[in-house]
Amino acid sequence: MQLKDKIFKLKGKVQHYAWGGYEYIPSLLGMENKEHKPFAEYWMGAHPSASSEIITADGNLSLNQLINQDHSSFITEKVFEQFGELPYLFKILDVKDMLSIQVHPTKTEAIKGFEAEEATGIPINAPHRNYKDKNHKPEVMVALSEFWLLHGFKQNAALERVLEDVQEFNILLPLYKRDGLKAMYQFVMEMQQPEVDVMLAQLVKRELRKKAAGELTKHQPGWWVSKLFEGKNEFNNIDRGVFSIYFFNIVKAEKGEAIFQSAGVPHAYLEGQNVELMANSDNVLRGGLTPKHIDVPELMKHTLFESVIPNVMKGNGSGVEKNYPCPVPDFGIIKIELNGEELYQALSTSLEIFIAIEGGCIINAEGINLVIKQGEAFAVLPHEHYSVSSSGKCLLFKAYVPA
Repeated sequence: MQLKDKIFKLKGKVQHYAWGGYEYIPSLLGMENKEHKPFAEYWMGAHPSASSEIITADGNLSLNQLINQDHSSFITEKVFEQFGELPYLFKILDVKDMLSIQVHPTKTEAIKGFEAEEATGIPINAPHRNYKDKNHKPEVMVALSEFWLLHGFKQNAALERVLEDVQEFNILLPLYKRDGLKAMYQFVMEMQQPEVDVMLAQLVKRELRKKAAGELTKHQPGWWVSKLFEGKNEFNNIDRGVFSIYFFNIVKAEKGEAIFQSAGVPHAYLEGQNVELMANSDNVLRGGLTPKHIDVPELMKHTLFESVIPNVMKGNGSGVEKNYPCPVPDFGIIKIELNGEELYQALSTSLEIFIAIEGGCIINAEGINLVIKQGEAFAVLPHEHYSVSSSGKCLLFKAYVPA
């Protein structure tokens, strides 16, 4: 379908997952939440299950369908030849309750996993299906508030201290010293549920008492374990994801700071709001802290059993834009801050998607003068010269495919 213009407002899709907050995303989008639903994610992209729509004078049109009909105009022949689709999915997240312990597969392993599940006839929408597509799912998040997450295994010395200091974990120390990280993690992840309950019940109760007494901070595992169990009186069938809260790095990202997560790095979001950009995939292998399908053997097969020093990025660049380098060809992300005096000018080399987080702006191009308010998103088609200006403070994020 040929469209006259090359810049459009874009309407994303809200995902009402149970862990989401009730206020941040509705407030950003200028919506009421009369039904008090959790607003967890706002998707901007062309994922087949929840494609965004571009807003035209003739009505709203599915971005996914437009790309399928005319990939040259919408994502370029080069991007289509390399990826076969718009290769990224852009999101806003509001994390009220912690997400599942998870890893994402490499592209090679995703293809193998997808084809294996297809061969056994598992429906694509089955709750126990691991691989929804053939793609990897690297991702980057930029904090929109103080944001907390688990990211990779602690350094060896720090992990040994945890096993020494937490009485219930003392029994794991000889195994860790003798056989290493993978053997120790596999042991706790494959324990029978009664054994998990025996090992963790007293620990959970102790952490709850310490948090109630004001003895814990968010930098400590016990704070997050307590948040998970507050208000509960029975401590059976304890989620084995609790082990990961102690074994993984607890990371705090301030507003504007970013973390990149590659295939195999175990992680979980704990609390806060962020902008997230990822490869266009829904492949998640889960190991706990979720009512969704957990597949420990598959998780173990794809987990990177190495200590990780979290790389909290502040962004590169000067002036109005900051870039957060991501070592993948699928996507790039830029933060743009205007204060009424500067101008952001660019030539789009791929389909670019913007969202205004704070303030509003005006996009100017040949024959186009588009006004964007806070919470609105817009798309710029490839090969378009454009500029963005504002009358006051404006914070934007841009997703694109690197040239």
